[in-house]
Amino acid sequence: MQPVEVVQLLVSAVHRFEGRPGDGVPALPGAELVTTARVRAGLGIVGDRYFNRPAHRDASITLMAAESFPQGPAEAADLRLTRRNVLLRGVDIDAWVGATVSLDCGTGPVLLAVRRAARPCAWMDTTLGPGAQRALRGCGGVRCRPLSDGTLAVGPAVFTVVEQAPPKG
Repeated sequence: MQPVEVVQLLVSAVHRFEGRPGDGVPALPGAELVTTARVRAGLGIVGDRYFNRPAHRDASITLMAAESFPQGPAEAADLRLTRRNVLLRGVDIDAWVGATVSLDCGTGPVLLAVRRAARPCAWMDTTLGPGAQRALRGCGGVRCRPLSDGTLAVGPAVFTVVEQAPPKG
């Protein structure tokens, strides 16, 4: 168990990064940043664009470490720019691919199977600045399958590794 902070939560009903990055950043509504998010086992975050989508059930929630954002003031970290759902401070979430983890924001643990890396795309150079896509390789966050129902909330939380990743090979 380790104390962490949920810095931001993003619940977006639509996928805003369409077209080409060279076309510029689309409008990013502030209402997508929320203080709480309801998680449903096997389905994702209620109200999010990947909720209950068969193609995304194994990767319906994305987590990212605030420490991974390219250089700049900590307040500049904004999930609307990366399209991740949960911004955590205090854990190297990218190190836990293959593990089962829990995040308890005070209302009980939410279990997450950390399935794979959330690889940064060319949009990162447009939204975060030149070189961001390369800078985020290997630390662009993780895609998870929720294993339990629960609520995530901005603020202090407890991160626990429930089951280690199986050995490689």
